[in-house]
Amino acid sequence: MAGRRRSLGRQFGWLWAAYGVSTVGTMLAFDAFPLIAILVLHAGPAAVSALAAAGLAVGTVLAVPLGPWVEFRAKRPVMVTMDLIRFAAVLSIPAAFALGLLGFAQLLVVSVVVGVADIAFRAASGVHLKALVAPEDLLIANGRFESTSWTATMIGPPLGGFAIGAFGPMTTVTADAVSYLLSALGIRAIGGQEAPPPTRGGTSAWLRRGELLEGWRHILTHPSLRPLLFNTILVNGLIMTTAPLLATLMLGSLGFAPWQYGLAFGAPCIGGLIGSRLARRLVVRFGQRRVLLASGALRACWVPWLALVGPGPGGLVLVVTVELGLITSCGIFNPVFATYRLEQTGTDRVARMLSAWTVTSKATIALLTALGGVLAGLTGPRTAIVVAGVPMLATPLLLPRTARTPTHDAVPAVVAD
Repeated sequence: MAGRRRSLGRQFGWLWAAYGVSTVGTMLAFDAFPLIAILVLHAGPAAVSALAAAGLAVGTVLAVPLGPWVEFRAKRPVMVTMDLIRFAAVLSIPAAFALGLLGFAQLLVVSVVVGVADIAFRAASGVHLKALVAPEDLLIANGRFESTSWTATMIGPPLGGFAIGAFGPMTTVTADAVSYLLSALGIRAIGGQEAPPPTRGGTSAWLRRGELLEGWRHILTHPSLRPLLFNTILVNGLIMTTAPLLATLMLGSLGFAPWQYGLAFGAPCIGGLIGSRLARRLVVRFGQRRVLLASGALRACWVPWLALVGPGPGGLVLVVTVELGLITSCGIFNPVFATYRLEQTGTDRVARMLSAWTVTSKATIALLTALGGVLAGLTGPRTAIVVAGVPMLATPLLLPRTARTPTHDAVPAVVAD
């Protein structure tokens, strides 16, 4: 019942609000860079995939040192700074467009800057939330962030598609930039004393190799986190590989309007909202391990069907149906996964673990997206979607089969990759 909804405190409310406004802005600008490349710069499928892949690849390389850097600093100033960097970078796109100076290179540079800032923000936010939420409220907090994410995704793309059709492609990019500024203001409004960061032993060098690799060392030596890493990076990478391919197919040869493309990905997000609301109840009834395995397996079954999309209402219904099944499965999996991942990580390794995980995930997405773009250029987007979708069917084999006792000083996570 709504009247029995548990309060997680005023400070969490501000953090949640900041997350919500930035997520809404991002979803209004859903696939903004590919859309600008296609509609404004008239780029083809290979160039669109290259934009996504190159931005991710360069961004992840530059972000490798961020885990140790964030770990030993106050987290709230890092989050505010990353929001302001993203605000300035994204706002440069409509500014350049208005001056007639926008080019493909600028899209690439901005995607790199935003990618690096996003990794730092994720690492800092995961650690910062530990001071605001009690350990027993971990799954509740993750469920609320997940629910907010899918709600924004449900309403954002259709509104963004309408705005692009009515006012031009730069409208939603401007809204996205402003959302980062509002997020920074929300984080500043949290107030109170932030918990001090862990202190370094030994020398005060900015970066040491042991610190650089600690996140990966923790993940790869952990019997449950290791297979979860490989599962999630492959699933996310293969899903994201199809995004520019499907955008090119639907907005190009199939002739869908931008608002129809936005609707195809916005409407099914009701499944993510439902799934995230069900996650805690399912864990209480069936246990964390069973829910993780079942939802992780179910989300692997949908992507190959996207290759069958055709023109007209039938094609739109197919995409909506497939995305509904995929997103509902992810809506259940993501908060349970985020909770388990943080339960298995000590406080002094959280930022480095999150940074390593995000860097690995984004690098995999970059590699797979680049390969998908090359394949699409040679064989067409439909074949590339099939090649991305079929390996998804084997990813449940990488889910961990056993559960482990949570680490004593576990902390919650804001995001799930």
